Amino acid sequence: MDRGGPIDLFTIWEVFLATVAVVLLSIEGGFRLGQYRRRRSESEDRPPVGEMVAATLALLAFLLAFTFGLAASRFDVRRGLVIDEANAIGTTYLRAALLPEPHRTEVRALLGEYVDVRLQAVETGKLARSIRRSEELHARLWAHAVAVGEKDPRSIVVGLFIGSLNEVIDLHTKRLSLGVGNRIPGTIWAALYFVAILGTSVMGYHSGLAAAGRSLAMLALVLAFSAVMTLIADLDRPQEGMLRVSQQAMTDLRHSFTEKRP
Repeated sequence: MDRGGPIDLFTIWEVFLATVAVVLLSIEGGFRLGQYRRRRSESEDRPPVGEMVAATLALLAFLLAFTFGLAASRFDVRRGLVIDEANAIGTTYLRAALLPEPHRTEVRALLGEYVDVRLQAVETGKLARSIRRSEELHARLWAHAVAVGEKDPRSIVVGLFIGSLNEVIDLHTKRLSLGVGNRIPGTIWAALYFVAILGTSVMGYHSGLAAAGRSLAMLALVLAFSAVMTLIADLDRPQEGMLRVSQQAMTDLRHSFTEKRP
């Protein structure tokens, strides 16, 4: 599974503060280097430096747009998988009503527990335990499918039930690989921060070279860039942060199970 790399060592707010600090230090370092170069070399041509600043910031904007689009698309995938899984579990629950006893009652009880486990998986610190319990429930549900299949291998009803149960198990794998494991690679984060440090350093260098003071507009740029970086990191983390995939479809499904119980 892909991981976010060293950036996962920081919380969302620590990512914001660290990005602000890194960019401010880059601008200040470039500014002081520009002042030094202006005092030591009056012959350095300034207009090409301005063009390089524009080109570097344009490249940074492109990388930001690319990374944001990557994180947003994966966020949409996670949201769609929740709805698909809720539909698959609901279909399996309905088809279980056609199974003979005691399989009918036991399968429905296991599916109800399965929904609870899936909802617990989104809680911080409970993912690994929920994955293990989900796989245990898969084995127990599949054992029921094997039992009814061996008893009546030509039954269309049993075939439909097995098909929907197989989809539930497949969606579990998809949510793990696409929803949890498919993260923005650490190399992309490294490239993004490298270009950000380079671009803001050149911007500070140009200000120092032009004998301009430290403008408050730079602080606005730093905060805006840090906010976008934090938003990307938030979108890329399914288990934490302010932007979380809604589990309303699973919650509604659990409520429907409760209403159907005698």
